[in-house]
Amino acid sequence: MSSSTFEVPPYQREYAWNEEEVGEFWSDLQGALDEGSYFLGLIILTEEDERKHVVDGQQRILTMTLLAAALYHEAVRAGRKALADRVQADFLRSIDYSTDETNPRVILSDRRDNAALQALLISPETGQDLPVALDGISDKLSLAYEYIAKKLREDLSPDPFRRLGIWADFLTNQVHLAVFVHPDRASAYRVFEVVNTRGRELTTADLLKNFVLSQTAIHARDERYEQWKKISNQFRSAGSGAFVQYIRHVVTLTAGHIAPRDLFDYLAERRKSSDSMRRSPSATGELQRRAPSPDELMGSLERELPLYLQMIDPTLDGPGDPSWVQVFSALSELSVISVRPLLLAISRTDEPEAGMQAVLRLVLRRIVVGNLGTGNVERRLGEAARKVVQDGSWVGALDELADLNPPPSEFVEQLRKRSLNKGTLTFVRRSVVQRTTTPEARGTLHLVRPRQAAEWSGFPETDFSYWGSTLGNTFLASVERRPKGAGTWDGFKQNLLPLALENEHVELFQDVIEWNSRVVEEFGTRLGESAREIWF
Repeated sequence: MSSSTFEVPPYQREYAWNEEEVGEFWSDLQGALDEGSYFLGLIILTEEDERKHVVDGQQRILTMTLLAAALYHEAVRAGRKALADRVQADFLRSIDYSTDETNPRVILSDRRDNAALQALLISPETGQDLPVALDGISDKLSLAYEYIAKKLREDLSPDPFRRLGIWADFLTNQVHLAVFVHPDRASAYRVFEVVNTRGRELTTADLLKNFVLSQTAIHARDERYEQWKKISNQFRSAGSGAFVQYIRHVVTLTAGHIAPRDLFDYLAERRKSSDSMRRSPSATGELQRRAPSPDELMGSLERELPLYLQMIDPTLDGPGDPSWVQVFSALSELSVISVRPLLLAISRTDEPEAGMQAVLRLVLRRIVVGNLGTGNVERRLGEAARKVVQDGSWVGALDELADLNPPPSEFVEQLRKRSLNKGTLTFVRRSVVQRTTTPEARGTLHLVRPRQAAEWSGFPETDFSYWGSTLGNTFLASVERRPKGAGTWDGFKQNLLPLALENEHVELFQDVIEWNSRVVEEFGTRLGESAREIWF
């Protein structure tokens, strides 16, 4: 390290070590301090513009730099100027002999992150006012530095003068690296794919960023990196998994269904033969399946993002028509994600509102009678999205999904007897009360006979275990908390029924003498018939 300048290229993942990993790194070094030498492992580099670009080893190089900075600041504090200058020259800054200027030995490609790192290395106090980076790297660097500096001060405290010399000699002369300089910088990203640094494994997001940036011309990499970060930051609060899911959904529009585990292979490895698979009509008139180029992928990710973000959060402003947003809200209430590629595709067609409504109806019907989340159903939804893009119409694609629709009689039967989760029950009940497929989120769902109701006459626990979470045992009220005294049938009618949501079927409840499983079954059938009129 003492003779090189390292730059972490933009395709590398950000600094990611937490306290546990930094602590293990410190313990290893401290334990080896009196043993004479320590092997830090293999780092892989490429050489570009007279700098060593780090392909693998970033986490170790940055953490070692933080340790050297802590040692430098402690030497300055102890008045050991010569030792401090030596540490700074070997690990922190190099001199340009033509200008007599000094430059950092470790540089991050991201401007904000690099500003944070350099501020931290100049003075330990600057760590309190680091530039805030959108992905949180500044915080991680600062926390890592604080941990190392604290541990170093504890180590030095018995004899600061002597221990400073031991640490400086150890880092300069006894810590060894195995260095491999990759001869072909264009293929260095392939090495990055298969080699993991100590600590966390690479995520699909890391690999995809690496691939896209490595396939971008050098002069355009900074701009491409900023483009990638701008998009990925939209999913920051939800984590990298949500961002990768978005990429997969966008790719589905042209590729059809791709399993999560196959996304990177499809975009990167299979692209080797993509030059011979340019988009052209096949014998059947379909567009041939091929992976998008990085330019095409990034263009698609930018283009689809505003509408996709509205699907995630329907309260956001965006390009979606109000009628579309109502569908997005309904699907959000039902926690359904798998149809997003299909909705993106339908948004490009004529009469998109009708197409989205058809998708919503299919979704609710499937949820009631079966399982929407099976791999086969998701695959068919993905293929349908691709067909919509190919045809420029949603009609044919949804016709091919018609067999997923249950008969109306089965829909009613399942609503009569099937236990459903609270979210689905709430949505169906609101739909029935408001007579629409896109109900507003008004009212709170209550079970007529609640779970804790030992004194409920005529409705024992054995019956409740089967009928308690069915549609017939539900009621929409204008209050969130169940009133006191509503734990019996008479108590329900006196204390909760008067708080019914507007248009709730109050009169039906008033006529019931005893609320039991037979009545729940009858109510379930009535509500199921009302739901059938709306959803079929």
